[in-house]
Amino acid sequence: MKAKAAKRAQRSEITAVYADRRGNICEAEGVRGMGRIGSSNLPLRSDDLIPLPESADLMFMPDHLAAGQGADGTEKRIVGTAVAAILPQGYTRTHLPAFDRMEGAAPLPLYGYTAVVSHHGQLCVAAVYTDENEKWDPANYNGKELKKLVRRTMKELPHNRIVEQVGNCSLNYHCLTAQNLFYRRWECGVPTSPVCNANCLGCISLQSSECCPSPQERITFSPTPEEIAEVGIYHLSIAPDGIISFGQGCEGEPSLAADRIAEGIRRIRAVTQRGQINMNSNAGFPAGMRKIVDAGLDSLRVSIISARDESYDAYYRASYPLDNVKESLRYALDHGVYVSLNLLHFPGFTDRVEELAAWQEFFRVLPVQMIQMRNLNIDPTIFLQTMPQAEGAPVGTRAFMEALHAEFPQLVIGSFSHYVND
Repeated sequence: MKAKAAKRAQRSEITAVYADRRGNICEAEGVRGMGRIGSSNLPLRSDDLIPLPESADLMFMPDHLAAGQGADGTEKRIVGTAVAAILPQGYTRTHLPAFDRMEGAAPLPLYGYTAVVSHHGQLCVAAVYTDENEKWDPANYNGKELKKLVRRTMKELPHNRIVEQVGNCSLNYHCLTAQNLFYRRWECGVPTSPVCNANCLGCISLQSSECCPSPQERITFSPTPEEIAEVGIYHLSIAPDGIISFGQGCEGEPSLAADRIAEGIRRIRAVTQRGQINMNSNAGFPAGMRKIVDAGLDSLRVSIISARDESYDAYYRASYPLDNVKESLRYALDHGVYVSLNLLHFPGFTDRVEELAAWQEFFRVLPVQMIQMRNLNIDPTIFLQTMPQAEGAPVGTRAFMEALHAEFPQLVIGSFSHYVND
């Protein structure tokens, strides 16, 4: 549930905030604001904070009481609901909200909960700005004309189930890559696979009933090569900086549809060489990946949470090992594909000493071009209960990124897929 901000007095200190029963955000007078790293609530400093981004949302965390630091230096439970910021892409959180989870609390919906406090009377979040791309500014989407544009494309590409799917995603789930098909620009999602070879803890399209509610529904059909090619030719032929992307939030693993995707790519490239063909994948099926790369894939973004087998297996719960992912990445790199990692980031896990060491070894062997930092959408308690116990203290999100950049200066650390020029 979204929260609404109340008026706040001007103050110089970092003050904890909470939501009252009416949904107003209130300052907890005399209580210092804290953030959470892993399972520990820690006092926030001014250099941890940036102003709340204009396009961020504020949300409640039901059954989670706000927490802060009292004047005596001890942690204090606040009689009020914890508040979180949900950040737009381009911002990487460094702390989760400080909270005290109530006994019997229901799982939280799949969002990237970020610490929010009051600083100098202004709402601020614990995050860093990692990338800038005006194409993904929310102001460019969900315009009043969108319904009309969806109807136009459905008329131009009648009976194409992909168009019907992304039309629904555009209007009901407000998916940005779906909307780009109808705006005739930039990166356009082309969902293809209703099945997956993993059972991710934080899957946003399919969840078991006992876990976190999914924010959207997965596609229930398998598009034909003709449907794939029709959408691809349509978009790449007219869109500036046009990209088509397989592997959207409303589908499973696209490499399992390798035969259909590969044939679709060949049909597209027989008509137009414009634009870029991308796939978002877990890369766990090397045989399918090879077919798609050989058909003419330009760029690949691989979703990944860890370079350690035990951590990877705990989250993905997949039918394949991490070594399969490495095999797919090696094949793509050897065949000239631009490769980025969609690194699912969780403060207090991603930046553990052992996780950082594993990533350093990973990049020494597999020199991918980019990391896209992505705030992991998940209930923090469920995540930490599932993942391996820490072997060392976290180094912090900023230090994690700085260590990687220092050893691998060619590695771009950002948040967005960018158009790859030849």
